[in-house]
Amino acid sequence: MSRHRLLITLCCALLAVLATAWTAAPPGEPVRKDATTTVRTHDGPVRGAVHDGYRTFEGIPYASPPVGRLRWEPPHRAAPWSGVRDATRPASACPQPAGEVPGGSTDEDCLHLNVTMPDGPGRARARPVIVWLHGGGFTTGAGSSYDAHRMATRGDVVVVTVDYRLGVLGFLAHGGLPGSGTFGLADQQAALRWVRAEIGAFGGDPHDVTLAGESAGGYSVCAQLASPAATGLFERAIIESGPCTGRPDRPFAPSSVALSAARTAGADLAAEVGCGSAPDVPACLRRVPVSRLLTAQDADQQPAHDTPLLPGDPAAVLAAGHFHRVPLLIGNNHDEGNGWAAGIIQAGNPVTPGTWPEVVAAFFPLPGQARAIVHEYPVHRTDGGPVFGAVIGDANFACPTTFTASLLAPDVPVWRYEFADENAPPLTSGTPPFPLGAPHASELPYLFDLGGRPRNLTAAQHRLADTMIDYWARFARTTDPNGPSLPHWSGGTVLSLAPDHIVPTHTTKSRHHCTFWETLG
Repeated sequence: MSRHRLLITLCCALLAVLATAWTAAPPGEPVRKDATTTVRTHDGPVRGAVHDGYRTFEGIPYASPPVGRLRWEPPHRAAPWSGVRDATRPASACPQPAGEVPGGSTDEDCLHLNVTMPDGPGRARARPVIVWLHGGGFTTGAGSSYDAHRMATRGDVVVVTVDYRLGVLGFLAHGGLPGSGTFGLADQQAALRWVRAEIGAFGGDPHDVTLAGESAGGYSVCAQLASPAATGLFERAIIESGPCTGRPDRPFAPSSVALSAARTAGADLAAEVGCGSAPDVPACLRRVPVSRLLTAQDADQQPAHDTPLLPGDPAAVLAAGHFHRVPLLIGNNHDEGNGWAAGIIQAGNPVTPGTWPEVVAAFFPLPGQARAIVHEYPVHRTDGGPVFGAVIGDANFACPTTFTASLLAPDVPVWRYEFADENAPPLTSGTPPFPLGAPHASELPYLFDLGGRPRNLTAAQHRLADTMIDYWARFARTTDPNGPSLPHWSGGTVLSLAPDHIVPTHTTKSRHHCTFWETLG
C-alpha cells in the first residue's frame, strides 16, 4: 500500500465526512418580509433577518471580489454600495470541490462574513465578539455552514463567521505574486479589521474579540498568533483540533510549509494548467478557469511560512516566544483519528496484524519509526481500526495540542479541554467499521447547528452542549471560563467534556502516549 494511495484515500474519506456533516437542512419557514432589520455600516446599510431571539446578517462583503486582476492579490477594501444591501441569505462559498458545499463552488466573489447577534433590549455595554474560522483542510468549508444562534443567544455574544480563499486560490505561491502562499490568511486579517471597524453597529465590542476556529480554522488561529500583521486584531484565542505544532510530514493535522516548497508546488500547478512556460505566468494563471484550477490543485493545500505575513513556522515562532500574548482556550477530541481510520478501512485498506506494519510505514517512512510505532501500538485480531485511529489522533492532534499548550502556558493563561463524548452523534451516514467515539469535528454540533440542521442530542448531551457554550462564552467575556453553575475548570488540568461527566484530569499525556511521540521526534 503506497503512501500516495493512502493520501488520496484519506482525502476522499475526509470529503465524505464533510459532505454528510455540513449538508444544509431543507429550507425552513421563509423569513417574513416584515421580519427584517437594518444596520448601517461604513460601506452602506445591510438588511438582515429577525428570528426568534436573535438576528442574522449574512453575506456581508469585507473585501472586494478577488476576481480578474485581483485574483492572487492581497484583499482590497470592499466598495461602498448605494441602497440597502440584502443580507438575509448566505453568499456563495469560496471555490472548492464538491463536499461540504453541495456541488462545490466556482464563485470567486466570496469574501463575505455573517453576523449573528442576540435580540432583545439595548445593553449598557457592548457584547463580546467571537470570530469563527471554519475548518476543511484549507480546501473546503464555508462560514455559512455554521449556524451560530445557540452560541449567540445562550452566551450573549456576537458571532461572526468568515469565508476566506481556499485551495490554490488562497495559498498558491509564485515568485511573481506578492503575498504568495498566504492569501487566505490575509483574508482572515481583513475580516478582523472589518470587525474592528464595523461590529459596534451590531452591538459588539470591537476591542473584545476572540478569534476561534477548528481544524484548519484552528491552525489559522495559530498562524495569526504568529503573524506580525495580526497585531492588535484580537484579544483572546480558541483553538479546536488545530494544534500549532503540527508537522507537514504527518498529513492529517493542518500545518504550514516552507515558501520554497510552496513555490515548487506552485510551479507544478502552473505547468499542469499550461502556464509553466508562459512569458507572464501570473497573467496566464489569472486567465485559467476556476474549475480547471480546482481539478489541478493539490488536495493537501497548506499556507506558506517564510513570508512577510508569516515570517516563520508557527511551531518555531511559538517555541521562541514570539507570539501575540493573548489568553488561549485549546483542546482536542478524545478519538480524533477514528474518522480517517474508518474511511481508509472502508475504502478497501484493512488494518490487521499482517497489514499493520505496512500501513504504519506508509505514514511514518523514516527508518525505525514504523517498527517503534507497531511495538507501542500493537494490533490484535479485532482492534485494527481503533488502534490505527489512536495513532492518527495521538500523533497529529492530542500530543501536539499538549505540546502547544506547554509552549504558551508560561506566558499566557491557557485552558485545556478534551471532548470525550464516546456517543457523539455521527457526522457520516452509514455504519462505520468500528465505533468512532469522539472523532475529529464531533464537538462542533455541541456549539453550532451545522448547515442549519440541529443534531439529535440526548438530554445529557444537550446539557453538555449548554455547558460548553457557557465555558466558551465566559472565556470570551472574562478570560476565565468558570462560572458559578459550572464544574470548576482549573488552568493546570485538562477538562474532560462528556455528558454528565465533566472532570479535570492529569492523565491526558499518558493516555495518548505523548512521551513516546516526543521521543520518536
